[in-house]
Amino acid sequence: MQAKKLFNRRIPLSTIEFAELVAWEVPTPIHGSSHGYKYRLAFVVKGKCVLRYDNEIGKGDHIHRDGFEISYTFTSIDQLVADFLNDVKVWRNEHSDH
Repeated sequence: MQAKKLFNRRIPLSTIEFAELVAWEVPTPIHGSSHGYKYRLAFVVKGKCVLRYDNEIGKGDHIHRDGFEISYTFTSIDQLVADFLNDVKVWRNEHSDH
């Protein structure tokens, strides 16, 4: 099996914000992850990525937020997207003056 793209979407949220969600099903887990997915979900404001979920090779599943990397427990693609979108909502509420 070769990598199979599950989705690749850019979602505009305002004139200065968008979310980009990309995920593939892969034949073997990415080094550092225990599941068969490779993903990158990013929230960009004014051209700067302020929140990102990904599973870089060797780092496993994690979140980039406020300049820090936080471990993430992957359970499913659906839960990953739900958690990401919830974090985007929280970030937007916390920074409502942007």
